Amino acid sequence: MTTIISLFNHKGGVSKTTTAFNLGWMIAKKEKNVLLVDCDPQCNLTGMVLGLENEYNTDSIQGNFRGRAKNIYEGLSPAFESRPSLIEAVECPQVPGNDRLRLLPGHIGLAEYEVTLGIAQELSGTLMTLRNLPGSLRYLIDKTSDHYGIDVVIIDMSPSLGAVNQNLLVTSDLFLVPMHPDYFSNMAVKSLSSVLPKWKAWGTAASQLTVLQEAEYPFPKIDPKYLGYIIQKYRPRGGYPSRAFQEWIDQLETAIDTTFIPAMSNCNLMLSESIYEASGYSPREPILQMPDFNSLIARSQEHRVPIFELTPAQLEQAGSVLENTQASQKAFFELFSTAANRVIGAIDAINAISS
Repeated sequence: MTTIISLFNHKGGVSKTTTAFNLGWMIAKKEKNVLLVDCDPQCNLTGMVLGLENEYNTDSIQGNFRGRAKNIYEGLSPAFESRPSLIEAVECPQVPGNDRLRLLPGHIGLAEYEVTLGIAQELSGTLMTLRNLPGSLRYLIDKTSDHYGIDVVIIDMSPSLGAVNQNLLVTSDLFLVPMHPDYFSNMAVKSLSSVLPKWKAWGTAASQLTVLQEAEYPFPKIDPKYLGYIIQKYRPRGGYPSRAFQEWIDQLETAIDTTFIPAMSNCNLMLSESIYEASGYSPREPILQMPDFNSLIARSQEHRVPIFELTPAQLEQAGSVLENTQASQKAFFELFSTAANRVIGAIDAINAISS
């Protein structure tokens, strides 16, 4: 059974892409087949994984419509461009260095479908010509996941409140909310507390429309759940967040506890407490809290490997500098390993209840 997890926050600059890559890699290291899905038209995840050094990789991002679809834009084209063929699995390259990790490449053209999807999601109950669009994204991801035998899908989403993100979140099984300890993330928590219940209500209503159930790509009856939140990009001091960052972290935890979680509970977007407990964490505390990657992120992007997999040769360091960097890498490895265990634990607990 495939579990689809979306990473979403309409606040930008919270390292969604970096988290998707590193967390996906770590889950794959724990013997799960993982598919990274780049649904941000900026294609940062695709560039991080594939680079642009050869024609195949360039085609993955730009597309060529020759043979099987090579990116999400081409994959959705049968629905959005009324092509006579049905949606099929996208060709997903294996991520170099990890034989259990694949990428469904992004495409800047996905932004072109935003307006059309928005209209479809508002009017698909009355306009038959639009009925295939709302269910097409989940259908494509399911089709591709089935083709590759995927256990866990991680979706990297853009920082917006557009129709594509609305669709992706309400048709995901679980969602994570990455945050940065600052004033604007605190504002985002309050905003999401209002927006996500509205999205959930729309998804529930859409799943009950006969016209969408009878579509070529039926809108799924999914009950998305909040998996947890992530705090990252703070500056440590003595192994802990500095005082200024800790104050923002404390404010975020308060906002999550007093505003966000009650809002999620009221609209049935929370997992049961027993599932969080079985997974070893509380939804009121970060599922993953990590400091700024500093120079490691540049090396990670250059060599297209997680920060905890960089070799001394790739780091181009020696002596005490290398020792300090490797100590940071070890700490990041342990943080992502713990987060991956929690995600897998939650999935296993959910599946145990469902079976």
